[in-house]
Amino acid sequence: MHTNRLAREKSPYLLQHAHNPVDWYPWGEEAFEKARREDKPIFLSIGYSTCHWCHVMERESFESESIAAILNDLFVPVKVDREERPDVDRVYMTFVQATTGGGGWPMSVWLTPELKPFYGGTYFPPDNRFGRPGFRAVLEHIGDAWKNGRAKIVESGDEVIRQLREMVSAKVPRAALDERVAESCFHALRRSFDTVLGGFGEAPKFPRPAQFHFLHRYGRRMHNEEAIGMSLLTLREMYKGGMYDQLGGGFHRYSVDARWFVPHFEKMLYDQAQLAVSYIEAFQITGDAFYAGVARETLDYVLRDLTDRGGGFYSAEDADSVIDPADPKHKGEGAFYIWEARELEDVLRKPESDWFAYRYGVEPGGNVHTDPQGEFHGRNILHQAHTIEETAARFGKPPEEIQRALVAAVPRLLDRRAARVRPHLDDKILTSWNGLMISAFAKASQALGEPRYRQAAENALRFVLDHLYRKEDGVLLRRWRAGEAAIPGFLDDYAFFTMALLDLYELNFDPALIEQAATLAHKMVTLFEDTAEGGFFSTAPGAGDLVLRVKDDYDGAEPSGNSAAVNMLLRLGQITADAFFTGAAGRALQAFAGRLSRHAITIPLMAAAYLYQSGSPRQIILVGGRELESTRAMLAALRRRFLPESIVLLADSEQTRQQLAGWLDVIRDMKFEEGRTLAYVCENYTCQMPVSDLDQFIKLLE
Repeated sequence: MHTNRLAREKSPYLLQHAHNPVDWYPWGEEAFEKARREDKPIFLSIGYSTCHWCHVMERESFESESIAAILNDLFVPVKVDREERPDVDRVYMTFVQATTGGGGWPMSVWLTPELKPFYGGTYFPPDNRFGRPGFRAVLEHIGDAWKNGRAKIVESGDEVIRQLREMVSAKVPRAALDERVAESCFHALRRSFDTVLGGFGEAPKFPRPAQFHFLHRYGRRMHNEEAIGMSLLTLREMYKGGMYDQLGGGFHRYSVDARWFVPHFEKMLYDQAQLAVSYIEAFQITGDAFYAGVARETLDYVLRDLTDRGGGFYSAEDADSVIDPADPKHKGEGAFYIWEARELEDVLRKPESDWFAYRYGVEPGGNVHTDPQGEFHGRNILHQAHTIEETAARFGKPPEEIQRALVAAVPRLLDRRAARVRPHLDDKILTSWNGLMISAFAKASQALGEPRYRQAAENALRFVLDHLYRKEDGVLLRRWRAGEAAIPGFLDDYAFFTMALLDLYELNFDPALIEQAATLAHKMVTLFEDTAEGGFFSTAPGAGDLVLRVKDDYDGAEPSGNSAAVNMLLRLGQITADAFFTGAAGRALQAFAGRLSRHAITIPLMAAAYLYQSGSPRQIILVGGRELESTRAMLAALRRRFLPESIVLLADSEQTRQQLAGWLDVIRDMKFEEGRTLAYVCENYTCQMPVSDLDQFIKLLE
């Protein structure tokens, strides 16, 4: 019945609203000009396509003819996909958090025609309930206030912007950077650590992979087994819970409870990428194949369900889906993943169905006993309620027999699940998230020796460079979908993707990747650095549709752009010995020194960057053909180990040796020897005598 301007967009989130009765505009000058011309406030709605409560608000309010009539009459309605435009989202989220004390999506903000916010919140029910004001009433109240008190609202918007500018540009007192930065981050994590179930803080529990990244490096540097143990326990408990897809692999967004049992069911690419790296590092630290197995399952899920034919990686799968289209009861959040006990018995014969039910906590009446909204309808969320050994003891069978039966059950259950209606796939390809995923596949291929993962990383890298990189001006673009690349990239696009180039270099040792990384890093510093105070803005200068230019400074579900940029620049500076990169990183660390000294727990990835900078970074340089058995053996020894403060370079020909020597002068005097590989282990570019014996090389590493 309705089609609005969003039908011309590429964003899956905007397209979901293309047939609302609301007269939506995309973010842009057409909407702003209409607001100015008609002297109407803008209603700005920000979300993303796999957001459960975004779907709820659409069904309840944006599909309502009566509410749409109010919106269309009193406001200029504008939709923004936060994943395409994190810059717009960040500006107005800053306002909502400052004025309400919280934030989230969908985000609802009212703006003057000059884009200045004056009222905001998140989800609004259509009518007063849940202790929240009804959306209809809020619209009418704001419309009346604009009509009868416009001058006061405009004055309020001006004051809000003034205060927000002061807040985001406030100079944090300078502080000394010393080992107390890392200590304070560790102790803050320790105070909030759940010693029984893992994780930090109380429910809901969100995985923040930057915390694992820090704990692994802090534990190694300080020889602190407790720090590493906190990470290992959390990684184990997360995998056991319903937050992990026990059949298909991959992690859901977060757990609503403390025991990782009831998840928010959306699956995000950035979670798979970062958590796969966390499990790979845990495997390198411990040698425990359990962690490698979780990484494999997660990466195989991405290859199966989130990979475009061209090689790029899709953004997410939705939380909401349908089990039986003819039965409206059987839909909603998690419907694709949950099971009735009788369904298992239909697919698995006894006693296998009994074994499976015991192992994965399946109960006849459903295992979600606190379900106030009745979303799970007597169904079961699969989780590892009992170990294989406990299951074997319960049924008096050998563990090996139980294990074989349960492994054989998974493909049959996946076949049954595949017959259901799949959750919505957000198939846009984002440069930043692809950067994270390329890094994950590159690191996994190194640690696990898996060629498929190398191929996936190289395919995705080629996709980004072919489709999302403008060679004529060196600009990265943010998003590709349906044949169109658009939106100049933000800080995180440059930082994540450039780090991916460095991670892939240490897998395939193509010096062109270092060249490309240096080019993009130069561009990033030029576009985003705050030359007065240090650190990096999230956006390039000159964005006329933004009322604020902010710095991202929180390592949450994704790393902050600043933390990622500093880590990348330090590593690139070590590879190239170029003070341009290390200087920009050092200025950013100083800019955040005050925050690190007071609240390092908010930016643990930045604290890890400080550990890197303040340590004794090593350069490990192998000189010899890559086809030599000695080269392969040395690389295998390197890749089994967790060596976060080392870079690895390979000179496998005279040409590559000369290329590398163009960055690191110390390589000029390194010579090839026929039939064997020479390994140089250097600290601060001062090298020990080369070794060719594998055992001697391992001793140098340790």
